Amino acid sequence: MGRVARPIILTEEEQSSLELLTRRVRSARALSLRARIVLECAQGRSNLEVSHKLHVPEQTVGHWRKRFLKKRADGLLDEPRPA
Repeated sequence: MGRVARPIILTEEEQSSLELLTRRVRSARALSLRARIVLECAQGRSNLEVSHKLHVPEQTVGHWRKRFLKKRADGLLDEPRPA
């Protein structure tokens, strides 16, 4: 049996910001997907459920869930690449 993913609880402001990122035309596609992943996780869905719904690997969902829990919305941004 797999591990239980840590739940994500969003503030109203975070919820609104993430929803806006999923709808904005100018949002980067990757950022929009990350926001959708977090929103789905916040609905209480497992990594597996979210991965099936959004057609991404389960590991991707787990990665962004962890990053969001650690750094909140700032964690969804791309980190600088090493030179």
